[in-house]
Amino acid sequence: MKIVVVGSIAYDAVETPAGKRESQLGGSACFFSTSASYFTEVGIIGVVGNDFAPSDRSMLERHGIDTTGLVEVDGKTFRWTGEYMDDINTAVTLDTQLNVFGDFEPTLTESHANAPYLFLANIDPNIQLKVLDAMISRPKWVASDTMNLWINIARPTLIDLISKVDMLIINEDEAKQLTGQNNLPNAAKAVMNLGPKSTVVKRGEYGASLFGKTFSFAAPAYPLERVIDPTGAGDSFAGGFMGYLASVENIDEESLRTATIYGSTMASFAVEDFGLQRIKNLTKSDISERFQAFTELTRFKPPASISNGA
Repeated sequence: MKIVVVGSIAYDAVETPAGKRESQLGGSACFFSTSASYFTEVGIIGVVGNDFAPSDRSMLERHGIDTTGLVEVDGKTFRWTGEYMDDINTAVTLDTQLNVFGDFEPTLTESHANAPYLFLANIDPNIQLKVLDAMISRPKWVASDTMNLWINIARPTLIDLISKVDMLIINEDEAKQLTGQNNLPNAAKAVMNLGPKSTVVKRGEYGASLFGKTFSFAAPAYPLERVIDPTGAGDSFAGGFMGYLASVENIDEESLRTATIYGSTMASFAVEDFGLQRIKNLTKSDISERFQAFTELTRFKPPASISNGA
C-alpha cells in the first residue's frame, strides 16, 4: 500500500443549520482514507467496538481501503456529539465518549510499516510517535495533524513529533496558538523552524495556505452556495493532498501546489452533505471537473504592461 493513516473511527451526532444526524460514520481516519482512496492505495489503522456496523467496514473496503489494521474489540466505538450553529466553521463539542479509543494501542503489520507515505491524524501525539517509530524504514513523506487540546496538555511530546515529520497540516487558530505568532506567515515560518519542510494552514471558508522554505501558495475555498456539514473537511483535505502526492510519487514545489488544490477539491465535496455521504459516492469525473473549476477560479491574464515588464 502507498499510504497508511492512523486516526479515529467514530460515530458522530451532528447538528448544523441544515439539519441533524445521529450515529453517522466519521472520525479522522475514515474521512482521510475515503478521500485518499480516489488517488492511491491506502490502509487504515484504528480501533472500533463491537457496535461497528459491518456495512461501514464494507463501505471502506469497496473503496479499496485496506482494513487489516482496523481492529475490533469489546466495547463501544468512539462517539462524538457536536453542533455548528452560529459559526459554520467552528464545532461546539457537546459530548465526547472515547470508549474503546481511550485504550487504543496501534499495531502495524509489515505491510503498514513499509508504506512510503504516512499520515498521523489528529490523535494523542504519544500514539503518533509510537506509529512513526514503528515504521521499518523512514517513509518518503510523513504528515501530521493536531489540535488545541494536544497543544495545551501535551506540548513537549507534540513538539518532539513535529520535529520528526515532513509536513504539519493544521488550522489557522492552532498554528497561531502553537507558535505564539498572530501573523499567519510568521506562524507558518515558526512551525517550519520546529522541523517540518513545509506546512499547510487550513483556513475554513477562506481556503488553505501552503508554506515551504522558499515559497508560499494560497488556494481559495470553493464558492459553495450552501455548506451542509463541515465535519471531516480537514481530514478530507489531507486525504486528497496526500493521495495525490502518493499517486505521482514526486514531492517538489509544483506537486505540493497541485496537491493543495486536490485537497481543497476533496474538502469542498465533504461539506456538501452530512458525514461521508458525499465523498463516498464520488466519481473520478466529479473530482476532475471540480479540480478544473478550482483552476478557473484563479486563472487570469496579466495586463500587457506587467507581462512585458513595463
